[in-house]
Amino acid sequence: MEILKGFEQVNVYVDGLGIVKKTIKVEDGKIDKICDCVGKEGFLKLDDKLVVLPGFIDEHVHGCNNSDGMYANLDDAKNISKNLVSDGTSSYLVTTMTQSVENIDAALKNAKELIDNKLYEGAKPLGIHLEGPFISKKYKGAQIESCIVPCDVELFKHFEEVSGNHIKEVTLAYEENGKELVNYLKNKGIVASLGHTNATCDQALEAFREGATCTTHTYNAMKPLHHREAGVVGAALLNSDVYAELICDLIHVSDNAIRLLLKCKGKERIILITDSMESKNLPDGKYALGGQDVYVKNGEARLIDGTLAGSTLKLNVGLRNFKKVTGLSMEDVCDLATKNPAKNLGVFDHKGSIKEGKDADFTVVDEDFNVYLVVSEGKIVYNKL
Repeated sequence: MEILKGFEQVNVYVDGLGIVKKTIKVEDGKIDKICDCVGKEGFLKLDDKLVVLPGFIDEHVHGCNNSDGMYANLDDAKNISKNLVSDGTSSYLVTTMTQSVENIDAALKNAKELIDNKLYEGAKPLGIHLEGPFISKKYKGAQIESCIVPCDVELFKHFEEVSGNHIKEVTLAYEENGKELVNYLKNKGIVASLGHTNATCDQALEAFREGATCTTHTYNAMKPLHHREAGVVGAALLNSDVYAELICDLIHVSDNAIRLLLKCKGKERIILITDSMESKNLPDGKYALGGQDVYVKNGEARLIDGTLAGSTLKLNVGLRNFKKVTGLSMEDVCDLATKNPAKNLGVFDHKGSIKEGKDADFTVVDEDFNVYLVVSEGKIVYNKL
């Protein structure tokens, strides 16, 4: 894998400065220096229409290119890492689903081996997002109902041990005996995210007070906003500190719902995700998600009963869509897939922005967020220049 020495006098989004013309020196996978000087031999020069952004972080992605995080073999795990980079993604969370304990264990063990032995060659897995089995049957979405169980700290501790302590985020239904689990996650520094939940507004607000810090694919698979019961959506809009994941494919959520979320949450608390499944980067057809058949037509992934089942979204397209709908600047939209997830996951000290001393994670795009180059910790993992 080619090692990046640096960029010479390129347009770059530098933390605290905005998009400026700078030279960036990379050393041992870190950003060593950002300056106005002329670069050394071997530094990349870019077309003036391109911009160097921080590497994108997808904290909720199931798979792509015929592979899924629940497929417990290393070939699939490596395939996801290699293929996510075409989105501009430099790091991500391996995301599981509600299945049997045995199947979840197998997926966690596989992710542990991938992470511990650094077997990935593309985007870096920062850890695991455990989506279920602690969810609501009413808002199960594309998850298997027979495998859903109430929140259980002892069962989570089992998953935690099997994963090698790599679980960074848990999607759960707080109303299903969730208080003790949320408290446990908070104390361990693991993100508790409300999703696939039938919680009332009051229950969700209680969850936030107890330590939940995020909502999973906001609007989708949760009690909606109603004038007599504001639901999880209402609670998320009321709480200014909680992060809100968003699938911005313009299928899961409408333009106006996106604008409403931005107006209530502000750009500092929205996290763009893909929630993509194995059909991403592939033609329409029949695929699978969580052990169920999924039919993809015109880019929409649905179960046979019409239930949305993940997405085929690329993260860079989600950024493009958000910019078009809201009119935010490239820098502000970029934060939704870099700075915000990094802060949510507690890794902003070394990822999520371009700053001296941080990991050399970069995504090079044009004004429409088309991806030309991706660098993960100083290694060029995608190159269309």
